[in-house]
Amino acid sequence: MVASYLTTGALAVFLGLDRVAVLQCMASRPLVAAPLTGWLLGVPMAGFEVGILLELLWLGRLPVGAVIPPDDTQVAIGATALALTMERLLGLHGMPAVILCVLVAIPLGKVGQYADTRARQANNRLAHLAVAAASAGDSNRIERLHLRGLGHFALAALFTCTGIVAGGTLLLYPLAPLLIGTVSETGLALQYSFTMIGAAVLLGTLNVNRGFFLFGAAFVATLLVIGLR
Repeated sequence: MVASYLTTGALAVFLGLDRVAVLQCMASRPLVAAPLTGWLLGVPMAGFEVGILLELLWLGRLPVGAVIPPDDTQVAIGATALALTMERLLGLHGMPAVILCVLVAIPLGKVGQYADTRARQANNRLAHLAVAAASAGDSNRIERLHLRGLGHFALAALFTCTGIVAGGTLLLYPLAPLLIGTVSETGLALQYSFTMIGAAVLLGTLNVNRGFFLFGAAFVATLLVIGLR
């Protein structure tokens, strides 16, 4: 488990930097981050399921400009690590266990808003120092300040992931055995609800007229597919 948590922490830092600070190559999206985490931790199916459940929920909430949504990357990584933890500690696995982990990880993702806000505030102070360093012609200090800024985002990502995994474990260890039966009975309905909520969130970000058109077209296409079968 120690090696698994170290791997999770390394992924949290790397993919957290990709989210806003460095590459932004979309590897931080839940649909990529969760399966990658599951593959490295030895629970690829759990990672794939986490990614599918979470991706739609955050398609319309990107960390652009001053907008700071809950950290979807760390929710995906943390939920996958929680799925592994529940399997190791309680022997729970499969979609019901994954749904429980996701439902716990989503509200804990608010930790990411706090950590991201603090990292940006710290980097704002570094920006003033960088201006002073530029006025003095000290390029080496500017480079060091830039690296410190990356470090703030890395620490925010690690703090968020640690909070989700640690807090989720404390909640799920006593509650999961009590709730797993109920989740198993309603598992299919819960899976559909994630999809429907995600679709509603996504439509809410579109032009209203276009959203109605897309929804109607998708509905008709679905009926045609069912009819052809």
